[in-house]
Amino acid sequence: MAFHRPAAALIAALFATTSAHAATPDAQARGDEPAFRALYKELVETDSSWPDGSCTVAAERMGARLKAAGYADSDIAIVTDPAHPKEGNLTAILRGSNAKLPAVLLLAHIDVVAAKRADWERDPFTLIEEGGYFYGRGTSDDKAMAAAFTDQMIRYKTEGYKPKRTIKLALTCGEETEKALNGVEYLLKNRPDALKAGWALNEGGGGSLDEAGKPVSQGVQAGEKVYQDFTLTATAPGGHSSRQTPRFNAIGWMAAALARINDYDFPVDLTPAAKAYFGASASLYPTKVLAAMAAIGTGKATDADYATVSAESGSWNATLRTTCIPTLINGGHAPNAQPQSVTANVNCRIIPGESVESVLARLSDVAADPKVKVTLADPPQPKSSAPELTPQIMGPIETLTKEMWPGVPVIPRLATGATDGRFTNAAGIPTYGVSGMFADPDGQGVHGLNERIRVKSLLDGRAFLYRLVKLYTQ
Repeated sequence: MAFHRPAAALIAALFATTSAHAATPDAQARGDEPAFRALYKELVETDSSWPDGSCTVAAERMGARLKAAGYADSDIAIVTDPAHPKEGNLTAILRGSNAKLPAVLLLAHIDVVAAKRADWERDPFTLIEEGGYFYGRGTSDDKAMAAAFTDQMIRYKTEGYKPKRTIKLALTCGEETEKALNGVEYLLKNRPDALKAGWALNEGGGGSLDEAGKPVSQGVQAGEKVYQDFTLTATAPGGHSSRQTPRFNAIGWMAAALARINDYDFPVDLTPAAKAYFGASASLYPTKVLAAMAAIGTGKATDADYATVSAESGSWNATLRTTCIPTLINGGHAPNAQPQSVTANVNCRIIPGESVESVLARLSDVAADPKVKVTLADPPQPKSSAPELTPQIMGPIETLTKEMWPGVPVIPRLATGATDGRFTNAAGIPTYGVSGMFADPDGQGVHGLNERIRVKSLLDGRAFLYRLVKLYTQ
């Protein structure tokens, strides 16, 4: 059948209109899933563990995909320290129309924890879909976000999306091990413009599922504690073990000092993220802690409220204050001699904004023995404060969460561990952990055996991040 040209044009316009209405924001965000699966598979199956794998190969493969999507060579870079040829990083940029608006940085690490094939049920570097999960090293930490970010940069380009605010991508190496070169730290020192942004999206957030797989909360990481080790040292003349002289026994001195440190609680130091976390979480927990958590959220908590919450959970206690615990001890030289030297390590996780020097002074006071010297085991980590939870940041997250997971609360949190956000926050780039990827309560094997992520969680998170970045940059 042949149509007259005017009629054909009218029908084509009607089909175009129908398709435009059908392409809802969520449908568009979930588009071209096969291409994403292929990208994710390639990234997971590229061994980027230290020291046998290569982040550089992973970065080059993602860079090739960006170039194939239309990014110019000048907008993509593989950045590698010549002394660390396998620890390369990828940076890319989609330029916005308003140069006065600060950029948004999409930050994800592509290195993974080493995985021994003999210990795994499946090959850790073969992506396997089974029982509603993707299995493989890095499927969750952090190649899920790295793949989602790369995928959306590709789709923005091929769709012809013209953001008002520039979007930057950084896939970096070295987050998982101190023995490797840290890519974020290296870029900040050598290519600061590649990371310069008004704020960054990073790992550390995400949703929580209950045992039945039902979404419970959407987490947003706003700040993280600072890692710092301290060395305690005690020396003594020593002597024969038959001559009991407690005042000369270095092990006794160290034991007493460590016991005092172990029993000590640092004062509560409530960050905005911690305050918001307890307030938003109160209704999710049993009655005995609900009132105390709600009081913390309103800023009206008493010492008894803090004590109730601290006693209920080690993680909650760590969210409220700096924590320091003894982790290693070494001393003595013979079973029949009084020790001449004893050393111990005390590991601290410091609330952002508190200085390492103040914690050092407090540990010396708590040890309460001039014969036990307290020093820094390593140079201090970069100093950073928790980023503010502004409406500009939280509004789009709350809007999308309400639409995609009705009734699920958005809950800010202070991370008690560490991510690369410690470097970007210290550099003046407020960094927020948010992914929209909901995780099982058992941790999904991250850093352990048989790491996995729910297929639905990955695909939902991909759609969430695609839409979130558009809301930030339109």
